[in-house]
Amino acid sequence: MEIAHPYLLFLGDVPDALAAKTGLGIVDWRRDWCIGQHRLDGCAADAGLTDMTPEEAAGAGARTMIIGAVNAGGVLPDHWVASIVAALEAGMDVASGLHMRLADVPEIRDAAARTGHHLRDVRHSEIRFDTGKGTKRTGKRLLAVGTDCSVGKKYAALALEHAMRERGHDADFRATGQTGVFISGRGVSLDAVVADFISGAAEWISPAAEPDHWDVIEGQGSLFHPSFAGVTLGLLHGSQPDAFVVCHEPTRTTMRGVETPLPTIRQVIDMTISCGQLTNPEIRCVGICVNTAALSEEDAKQCLADISGEYDLPATDPVRFGCENIVMRLESEFGTP
Repeated sequence: MEIAHPYLLFLGDVPDALAAKTGLGIVDWRRDWCIGQHRLDGCAADAGLTDMTPEEAAGAGARTMIIGAVNAGGVLPDHWVASIVAALEAGMDVASGLHMRLADVPEIRDAAARTGHHLRDVRHSEIRFDTGKGTKRTGKRLLAVGTDCSVGKKYAALALEHAMRERGHDADFRATGQTGVFISGRGVSLDAVVADFISGAAEWISPAAEPDHWDVIEGQGSLFHPSFAGVTLGLLHGSQPDAFVVCHEPTRTTMRGVETPLPTIRQVIDMTISCGQLTNPEIRCVGICVNTAALSEEDAKQCLADISGEYDLPATDPVRFGCENIVMRLESEFGTP
């Protein structure tokens, strides 16, 4: 699935920034793809973009309106429908990361048919995937894994892609979730792929490439999370990573949404290597990405120093401090560009 940009971000009338995290994440990494935002009365989220109507955004060159917000239950509120229809009639495609399909709403389906513009439901892939084969393929792959879900795997992968390109590597971010698809313009939302085909979808996301090319792959879930480990394992086997980074949030004691204790970084490293060797016997850890948002700068630096010393690996908060140290370790293991 490929999403045409520039984007108009639709934030609806959500009550806070968390409900608009998809739109805000796009702005964090692809601000140059964003022409403006469209908000309804009462919206408490602000992406810092110019407020525009769909007609104004289309006139400025927007090609897709992204549903950058969610409401309780992940369904489309009835009072958002008029804005989506207006975007289609103004000449834009509309893309959504909601679990429901846009075409399930008759007014939206009819408007798309009438105007000839596309509805992109990124949780529902347009591609029919094969089962994973595990056959070794050319190119190199770096995967973000986590001690938990929602610890920053997407942001770590994006920061690593940026740092690798800055140092001359041929590297591409590969999206495996809906926000990542909007940020990269293509990809697959793996949590909506039928279980038998997850590893095959991961192989499709990161296909054979030139020997020195790196695919930097967005992680999903955690091998230790009782809710999401199935997706994580399929992604690990299919992406066949040569290298991985562990993403961690140091203030948590239990995994998000469940009572399961948080695993240690060592447990995640060892389990990832043990499981990953099925499709890449040479898999290795090259760094640790720590989400230090809850820590002061002084405490964050001490936390990173402690983790780096304990595991003899470079550790950083890739958003707060960059990740050149991890890229340098990658180069020491796999060579410079």
